[in-house]
Amino acid sequence: MEFITLNNGVKMPLEGFGVFRVPDPVQCEQAVADAISSGYRLIDTAAAYMNEAAVGAAIKKCDVPREELFITTKLWVQDASYEGAKKAIQVSLDNLGLDYLDLYLIHQPMGDYIGAYRAMEEAYKEGKIRAIGICNFSPARFVDFCETVEVKPAVNQVELHPFFQQENALATMKEYGTVPEAWAPFAEGKYGIFTNSILTDIGQKYGKSAAQVALRWNIQRGVVVIPKSVHKERIDQNIDIWDFTLTDDEMKQIAELDMGHSEIVNHDDVMFIKMLHGLRIHE
Repeated sequence: MEFITLNNGVKMPLEGFGVFRVPDPVQCEQAVADAISSGYRLIDTAAAYMNEAAVGAAIKKCDVPREELFITTKLWVQDASYEGAKKAIQVSLDNLGLDYLDLYLIHQPMGDYIGAYRAMEEAYKEGKIRAIGICNFSPARFVDFCETVEVKPAVNQVELHPFFQQENALATMKEYGTVPEAWAPFAEGKYGIFTNSILTDIGQKYGKSAAQVALRWNIQRGVVVIPKSVHKERIDQNIDIWDFTLTDDEMKQIAELDMGHSEIVNHDDVMFIKMLHGLRIHE
């Protein structure tokens, strides 16, 4: 495993394990346990995934020292305010059974996220969180945010995969010392990513799958990846990407796959915004 150093000096694994859409507690706990046994040390969850407790159960049962794990969770839209975030941070700590979080992110740029971030800054200074950041902030909103807050976000987790590469967003994050992290590094299985001829042909050279090539490509761009699977074989395959390096020519071939837009979600869609505001994760 390789690491990237965040803007506050904290080291973060370049690859982690995501648990989005794994709500079943038994399945989630087993998947996290399998991931940790396979060598993953970064685990990415969120309050809105409704599986923090299952993640915490797996962490408690594993034999890896807490300081070797890097646990991330996220603040939901419902709690996007100063007081809401203060409470939500503690709820997540309690759900996970942890004394501190390694990374805490604003899940969506909605609601009073500036007020929420103030509470996160306080928790960061108190040592409850080792690093703080954001998710789904477009370049313009990201810049406005960075110019407003005191503690520059350590991470911005956004959609990043070969079909939506966001080079402009990556350049903007670099300017502010923010590390990009990819959700949906497999494009949620769209566009035939697992059988794409360019990715497959490159993979054959190294004895790797198209999925492994897609992960390696993002990592070589300095992007943290958090692939998800509930299948032990796939969990093992996804972390087996540290014994090969893509050439400049291969990176350029993959760059040609970029469509320049997302077909997974439109963060400017009015109904999507209303839907997220209406999604309540607690009373």
